[in-house]
Amino acid sequence: MTKSYFKVSAVFLGFLFVFASCNKNKPVAVTNTGEVLPEGIVELREDQIKLANIELGAVEMESLSAILKVNGIISVAPQNFATVCMPLGGFIKTTTLLPGNSVTKGQVLAVIDNQEFVDVQQSYLEAKNKLAFAEADFKRHSDLYKNDVYSEQNVQQVTVEYKNLKALVKSLEQKLILIGINPEQLSEDNISSTVNLLSPITGFLKAVNINIGKYVSPTEVLFEIVNNDKLFLELIMFEKDADKVVRGQNVRFYINNETETHEAVITQTGKSVGQDRTFMVYANVSSVCKNLLPGMYVNAFISESDVKVTALPSDAVVSFDDKDYIFTFEKSKEEAGKAFTEYRMVEVKKGVSGSGFTEIKLPDGFNAVTTKIVTKGAYSLLSAMKNAGEMAC
Repeated sequence: MTKSYFKVSAVFLGFLFVFASCNKNKPVAVTNTGEVLPEGIVELREDQIKLANIELGAVEMESLSAILKVNGIISVAPQNFATVCMPLGGFIKTTTLLPGNSVTKGQVLAVIDNQEFVDVQQSYLEAKNKLAFAEADFKRHSDLYKNDVYSEQNVQQVTVEYKNLKALVKSLEQKLILIGINPEQLSEDNISSTVNLLSPITGFLKAVNINIGKYVSPTEVLFEIVNNDKLFLELIMFEKDADKVVRGQNVRFYINNETETHEAVITQTGKSVGQDRTFMVYANVSSVCKNLLPGMYVNAFISESDVKVTALPSDAVVSFDDKDYIFTFEKSKEEAGKAFTEYRMVEVKKGVSGSGFTEIKLPDGFNAVTTKIVTKGAYSLLSAMKNAGEMAC
């Protein structure tokens, strides 16, 4: 009877020990000798330390550049995008171009036929001839007026007629230029009902909206021309990042599923925030690539300005249960003739990363000057602590 009672008591005490260990929020390390270590402490033998390649170091001040990931589209500068219309309209007589064709400034895009072109040229030449006569008559009357031959009223009348014709010729001259006719080369012998529609810029045809025989109105878009030499990015950013971008920052971006890196430089940031709490950032594309086309979506990465922060090698920071930790040297000790070293797991806040370092925000009261930190082998310590916790349960 006494022997049975002793066995039951031993089992009950063992159950209480396991139950207490399993109710801890974090793993509780248990040594090979059965010693229960304080919460957040893990110990290793000297041979285990060498096997895990554990190295100690200290917190450093490093210049780290944070990276902002944003999305946007490729756009073209207004001066590099042209919409071509025919101010007086007309019928398409000839054209040989297709979307995607490259064109140069001054190249003939199409030939337009319209009887109004003839009327404008005729009116211009008639007004020009009348102006030559009116100018001579004006000078003659002015000279006679000086000699008291003509009255002031006659001179005024001639002057009005001369100025009216001068204004008419000037307006018709501008109308000819508008439809693509050079007034200086126009004469009675080369009046034509057709006009060459010329390209205003060099680029490629994005759209061709005509065909032979079609009548086009003055407001109808006939061609769209894009010059890809000067592209820029329109990037969408959240208002919380407004203080992280400035003019002159570098941008790396990718298109589609390509791995090729393209570069741009921020030239302007938005001056207002939209209802969706975002604002625009504009960056000129500095790299040249034939695959970049207006309207493409891009994934961009903006490098923030370098700042000095408290940092550790990235291998020193480990994650467990959605939290970040580092391990610090606690103490060295000897048990049963063997050397052991204790390490403490300390929760930290992780910041930006770069160049193999990670920014960390240390807890209050942490002495960054004297505390030794595990800079290599932190994952081995985390694994040892987790395994210890599993064995205890």
